[in-house]
Amino acid sequence: MQKLSAVIITFNEEKNIARCLQSLQGVADEIIVVDSGSTDKTEEICQSFNVRFIRQEWLGYIEQKNYAMSLAKYLYILSLDADEALSDELKKSILAVKENKTVDGYKFNRLNNYCGEKWIRHGSWYPDTKLRLWNKKKGRWSGINPHDCVKMENDTQVKHLKGDLLHYSYSSISEHIAQANKHTDIMAQEYYMKAKSVSILTVICKSIWKFFRDYFIKLGILDGYYGLVICLITAFTTFIKYVKLRQLYQKK
Repeated sequence: MQKLSAVIITFNEEKNIARCLQSLQGVADEIIVVDSGSTDKTEEICQSFNVRFIRQEWLGYIEQKNYAMSLAKYLYILSLDADEALSDELKKSILAVKENKTVDGYKFNRLNNYCGEKWIRHGSWYPDTKLRLWNKKKGRWSGINPHDCVKMENDTQVKHLKGDLLHYSYSSISEHIAQANKHTDIMAQEYYMKAKSVSILTVICKSIWKFFRDYFIKLGILDGYYGLVICLITAFTTFIKYVKLRQLYQKK
């Protein structure tokens, strides 16, 4: 049977981490938590699950996850965020992979819970497919902070597994807006470092298109009130990201 190393990065995740670790029981052969300075009960909770708890100063989303991966004992990595958990069906799929590995990477759908009240099944939030199980010699974290993703080598095959990765996202609309503000700071800086161009037309068109695509084409409208809220905040996030990027250029 192929053994798995589960890796998680944390910072003040006492409200989420127990659920995440509990879902990994019987699936992961080792669990590594890399923490960037939590001041709550994150470490205490982790130790009750007998994990390897490593303290590491924050390096950035991509860099922190690659560091966590480098600590893994086993060849195959299962990466979760602290606010995620494996559904029962996804557990069965991963256990089947451990018994009969066929490819180097596995992806699955992520199902997002919003405000602790509604599972979002449309728009850009579902199926929200993620590659989170892979051969560490064939893939690593990449992308543009804070939107990290696993990039596999060109000669690898990836298979889709049944079951959802459950994501307990924002506990309130205020938290969603605050996180959007934080992430747009990071994205604008990343785009600025890469000299990404931006114009007034870009700011307007991309924001409008984002809302239209998610709410109408991807059927966010079917998620009711929260579907509307999510699509509006997502479009506003796009708007703010490019406005902040323009401001960086203007300051220069």
